[in-house]
Amino acid sequence: MISCILLSAGLSKRFGSPKALAKIGGTLIIVYLQNMLISSQVDEIIIVLGANEDEIKPYILNHRKVKVVYNKDYNLGQTSSFKVGLKKISGHAQGVMLLPVDYPLVKAQTVDLLIEQFNTQRPFILIPTYQNKKGHPPVFHIRAKDGLLQLENTLGLNAFQHRHASEIFLCPLEDRGVVSSFNTPEEFESLKQVI
Repeated sequence: MISCILLSAGLSKRFGSPKALAKIGGTLIIVYLQNMLISSQVDEIIIVLGANEDEIKPYILNHRKVKVVYNKDYNLGQTSSFKVGLKKISGHAQGVMLLPVDYPLVKAQTVDLLIEQFNTQRPFILIPTYQNKKGHPPVFHIRAKDGLLQLENTLGLNAFQHRHASEIFLCPLEDRGVVSSFNTPEEFESLKQVI
């Protein structure tokens, strides 16, 4: 069983409005990503909300795969939100995928390929790459859970990955979406040109 934590708790300061509510092809990113993940082999989707919760919550889909959690400490950053989601995953999960809402171009086929690779190789950490650049969504083995929960909120998840560099399995993919993210309206506009 693979759980996916979809992070949508950030302040989106540089973007100026909630990234989750920006539109890709006429569809809100938060809806687009939920539909993509539902169509994939992911078994459960934990959506972490924080800033702008009231605006985003109406767009959470009513689906058996989807669960929502709230990070009251969202201002502490992405690591704190990931940990809140991690505490809510199913006890049957063997792997945990992390997808921030500002990576809207990741394809369902990519998610499925990562899950298949994870189930075959059983690495401690699986990271997709595109043209030798590491991207999202990484998949963490359930054995990493305690270590991830102990990670200080001031540290990014890449700090955890550095500590376990010898246990990382890289998965080269032809999906540019794994390295395509945005922080500003300008970055979002150029991202949309890729579609």
